[in-house]
Amino acid sequence: MTTAAAGGADEAPPADKQPSGGTSVPAPREPVSGKPSGPPGAGQGRTRRSVTGTRRAVAALFLLPALVLLGALVVYPIVYSVYRSFFDQAGTGFAGLDNYKALFTDDTIRTAVKNNAIWVVFAPTVATALGLIFAVLTERIRWGTAFKLVVFMPMAISMLAAGIIFRLVYDQAPERGVANAVWVGVHDTFAESAGFPKAHPLPVHPLKAAGGGAFVTKVPVRAGEPVQLPLVGVLPAKMPGDAKPAKAPAPADGGRITGTAWLDFTKGGGGKPNVIDARELGLKGIKVEAVRGGEVVASATAGADGVFTLPASADGAELRLPASNFKEPYNGVDWLGPSFVTPGIIGSYVWMWAGFAMVLIAAGLAGLPRELLEAARVDGANEWQVFRRITVPMLAPVLAVVLVTLMINVLKVFDLVFIIAPGSSQDDANVLALQLYRSSFGTDADLGIGSAIAVLLLLLVVPVMLFNIRRIRKEGRR
Repeated sequence: MTTAAAGGADEAPPADKQPSGGTSVPAPREPVSGKPSGPPGAGQGRTRRSVTGTRRAVAALFLLPALVLLGALVVYPIVYSVYRSFFDQAGTGFAGLDNYKALFTDDTIRTAVKNNAIWVVFAPTVATALGLIFAVLTERIRWGTAFKLVVFMPMAISMLAAGIIFRLVYDQAPERGVANAVWVGVHDTFAESAGFPKAHPLPVHPLKAAGGGAFVTKVPVRAGEPVQLPLVGVLPAKMPGDAKPAKAPAPADGGRITGTAWLDFTKGGGGKPNVIDARELGLKGIKVEAVRGGEVVASATAGADGVFTLPASADGAELRLPASNFKEPYNGVDWLGPSFVTPGIIGSYVWMWAGFAMVLIAAGLAGLPRELLEAARVDGANEWQVFRRITVPMLAPVLAVVLVTLMINVLKVFDLVFIIAPGSSQDDANVLALQLYRSSFGTDADLGIGSAIAVLLLLLVVPVMLFNIRRIRKEGRR
């Protein structure tokens, strides 16, 4: 009995039976972790090696094509460009740092570096600011979605197409260039323009040159004797639209001087010089001055039929057509000239990328807590204070993303500059990416210089990329 009892104490009772009068004993369970319940480490090494080894092999298999392409298209060109930048134009002689010294001594490359600095400072800032303004303002209008669509549409246009569009927009001729058409229209609204820029008399006419672009009568005028002031050199299409056929003036009483200024040219021929023919038009608006002793004693403006009248004080004076009648009309701004070509191209870039900034900022704006904005308004803050002290600080991460993305983008800008800037001012609009192309593939290609420019461009992009990566990691840890 003792032996049996002792032996029974070592054996666990069956799971479906309970010892009489004792406490129930639970059945043994499997470990929660799913690991085998044998001795520590038994069978684990083989399983871990199998699972881990399979995962590494599969990962390497899937990554291999991408790694090959990355090495062939990114790593190898970078390494070779660095290597090639230390050799001369032919690639046979070691040049040391001469190519890098040329980057800071060559005037053309220094202009490219300066223009790149202008691009990095102004283009991303202006595009981000406009995107922020558009995103905030379109939140409160019913047609905001349509406006955002219109602003974002230039993103669907390639750089090549945008360059061609703005090459026409910035055309010098107001009849073709939209920018100058608007500018000239505004200018002519507030400043009177000359009507007859190329008008001049013929030798048989009673006028002669007076210097400075003006013309005077060959003899002094007398009261009671009508004066004729014929001119040529104005295209009929350029005549004022409301000009009327010229007519000879009637003699004026009271000692006044009358006369006619007209275009002494008959379309189709057949007219006679110094004679007012039926189809010849008056020079409407031309200014006539009476000059005596070098001083203007009277002045008048010709009507639609070219007739003008001067007071009696003009008797015995010479009549002068001042140079203001013949100056070239205002032709707008030379947008593609040396002074404005870089700002003009930056304007085309902003036109394309402001929509991109607007969409990203609008997405961030949609995620702002509205109760915080409403609480600020309830506390008495006006809209400008809400925008400056709440909206902008809370949108700071989104604004940083947009700004850094555009900074990286403008460092590589090439298409717009190459297409918009004409050959005469391309050196003034030069940027590093364009200079890289010109140095590497131009008529006098120097791959050593081109490789050095590529390395410099890489060094300029890397800090911005590192800042972006650091910011992304910082945001991920929040």
